[in-house]
Amino acid sequence: MATPSDRTSFSPAPPGGPHSAGTRTPDAPAMRGPGFVEWVALALSLLWLVFVVGFWFFAPGAAGALSLFNTVSLVVAMALPITMIWVAAITARNTREMRAEAQALKQSIEAMRMAWLNQQALRTDQSMEKKLDEIAAVARQTETTIATFASRRDAQASQPSADRKAALVAPPVRKSDEAEPMLALGTPAEELRAPISVSDFIRAMNFPDTADDREGFRALRRALDDRATAKLLHASQDVLNLMAQDGIYMDDLAPDRARPELWRRFAKGERGREIASLGGIRDRSSLALTAGRMRGDTIFRDAAHHFLRQFDRTFSEFEKNASDQDIAGLVETRTARAFMLLGRVTGSFD
Repeated sequence: MATPSDRTSFSPAPPGGPHSAGTRTPDAPAMRGPGFVEWVALALSLLWLVFVVGFWFFAPGAAGALSLFNTVSLVVAMALPITMIWVAAITARNTREMRAEAQALKQSIEAMRMAWLNQQALRTDQSMEKKLDEIAAVARQTETTIATFASRRDAQASQPSADRKAALVAPPVRKSDEAEPMLALGTPAEELRAPISVSDFIRAMNFPDTADDREGFRALRRALDDRATAKLLHASQDVLNLMAQDGIYMDDLAPDRARPELWRRFAKGERGREIASLGGIRDRSSLALTAGRMRGDTIFRDAAHHFLRQFDRTFSEFEKNASDQDIAGLVETRTARAFMLLGRVTGSFD
């Protein structure tokens, strides 16, 4: 009957994992009492003794030849095989104990590894959830800020100085504009608004840097008063927020600069290998994440194509009044970097 010490004992796994309290690994079983190998060795020893005694007493002339030398030889003949048998038995027992201890150690290490992996997975999940919450909070704050300032009017924008160059050419009045509120002599209300200047247009395309960036917010309010520019800004805001969900931020990108001449040719509708250098974003991680999002996310794909169309249309008008320095300044904005990234992924420059 086996004693309690013969049964397999359990010890708790090391702390640190989420399941460590309920994880138990078997220790090496204690070897108590004779086992199969010991019983075999005992049987062989008795068999050998019986064989030697029988040979001594029953062999012809063996009893009469007793002498000191023969006695010593008899003892050696009896003890040496028995010794070898028990050496082999003890070696087999030790080997069995070492194997059991190695198996128990292996199981203990595996339990520790699983506990560590579970702990790392838990920490990663918590970190990802915290990061997503922060991104969502920033996105909500940005939307609230833009909506707040879009509903306000800047008194300084109503009377721009005469030397401020307009960023966009005023579009002709279309028949669809007849629904707009009309003032005296049939002039639409939008016709009385001063056109946005190039400097304000470029500043608005970059969005305010911080909550204290008063000039940035002032330029943003002016830009949102212009219908075409407001459409581009809202489209840019959508794609920037969506890309931020994947950790893609325009401030982290350093695009290759293209000559303003190439941007002018692009604005006039030229495409091809030389124009493709406008997509100067080389960050492989951002390109791979954006391409994967374009393939698997319908909402992102629609927002990206809408943004590309708005930027293309608005930049074609901007290029007519902009100098080379103005184009170079626009290319450095967050909106232009998003256009270069999405344009390269979608092949808009080819």
